[in-house]
Amino acid sequence: MISEQQKQVLDFFAEGRKLYKLMNFQEAKAAFAKALEINPDDGPAKLYFDRCDYYIQNPPPADWDGVFTMTTK
Repeated sequence: MISEQQKQVLDFFAEGRKLYKLMNFQEAKAAFAKALEINPDDGPAKLYFDRCDYYIQNPPPADWDGVFTMTTK
């Protein structure tokens, strides 16, 4: 059974992922930030939060398929 806090984190994460896939990185970042306010140790939310920062500064092409391509090891 998951706690109410875990459920909220999952809901914010799902909202963030949806916005991320739609290339709405500002709003996606805000959703991931809400998840991190509840659980600062949530690894997936932190990862996507950082990726939103990257894509805000380096927008992907219009035909982007949602895949993050690493450029360094």
